Amino acid sequence: MSAAMTMPATGSVRVPLGERGYDVRIAPGLLDRAGEELAGLLPSDRLVIVTDQTMAATPHLPRLEASLAESGLKTRTVTVPAGEASKSFGVFAQLCEAVLEPGIDRKTTILALGGGVVGDLAGFAAAALLRGLPFVQVPTTLLAQVDSSVGGKTGINAQAGKNLVGAFHQPRRVLIDPTTLDTLPLRELQAGYAEVAKYGLIRDAGFFAWLEEHGQGVIGGDQAARAFAIERSCAIKAEIVGDDEFETKGGRALLNFGHTFAHAYENLTGYGNRLLHGEAVGIGMVQATELSVRAGHLPAETTDRVRRHLRELGLKTAPGEVTNQGFAADAMLTAMRRDKKASQGRITFVLLQRLGQAFTSDQVDAAVLQDLLERPV
Repeated sequence: MSAAMTMPATGSVRVPLGERGYDVRIAPGLLDRAGEELAGLLPSDRLVIVTDQTMAATPHLPRLEASLAESGLKTRTVTVPAGEASKSFGVFAQLCEAVLEPGIDRKTTILALGGGVVGDLAGFAAAALLRGLPFVQVPTTLLAQVDSSVGGKTGINAQAGKNLVGAFHQPRRVLIDPTTLDTLPLRELQAGYAEVAKYGLIRDAGFFAWLEEHGQGVIGGDQAARAFAIERSCAIKAEIVGDDEFETKGGRALLNFGHTFAHAYENLTGYGNRLLHGEAVGIGMVQATELSVRAGHLPAETTDRVRRHLRELGLKTAPGEVTNQGFAADAMLTAMRRDKKASQGRITFVLLQRLGQAFTSDQVDAAVLQDLLERPV
């Protein structure tokens, strides 16, 4: 795929998982047509909308509720606190009790309206309650639209690390309305963009080249550019998930490019607003690219190219930009060994063979890694 690629016209991506397969719909104004999309798809007319306090204060929740009501769907809404801290045992328990209290049955659908935190939390509740409820994702942040809403990973954080408690639970449908990004703070857009860039780096060099030319439009509100970036990202993720749904073959692990570093940064900063997930991923991708360079897979200028592009879009690209002192190498190594991809104490990294082609390795030279952590690029 070349940098001169054209804008998509389909507005739909299929996640090919046999009887668990589903469509990702992408279109401006889709929030106002959600009822039409879901009325004939769900097993009953009862839904519980899970959202957070930030989303509840926007026009998006009333738009969704009105659309569902027009199609004869009955809803009630449960609101959780906003922020990564909600992906906790305590909030998960409160959410489950709130969903259960008025009474539900196994045909009641859980619908997540919000960003990745809401989707992960609500999806895990859907997986656990009554041993599995129908689930729908309506992501409203760029990060959720291109990453966490697609693929069926759900879960919460533990003190030992990020996303260590959860389940695979595929949604019945994903509804993406790019107009919800119009109310998103710039910082959230920038953080979500890191995941967009990731897809080009691991699977499609032409898409990354397109982003170098059009990334400012994605961030700045160009609706055509946004729709294309979202659809291409979802298509790449759907292809990878379709080949390795439960991350047992190694292919799905490629989606964690930069995340071994990122999850450690998040752990050490307490999963708060100090460092957003996408911001951590941006820094982690630069470090993972440099690790690929030092392992002899890439020319040195590749790190500069990745760093330059992310900086042009306003993203942090070095751990020292989070704290003046950065992160201690020993603390990073300890956090990395707790990562769910680690095995028998060996840390697994996603590296680049070349731009657009990634692979996993647990054979990174310890001295090279130690030096990178002590003197990050």
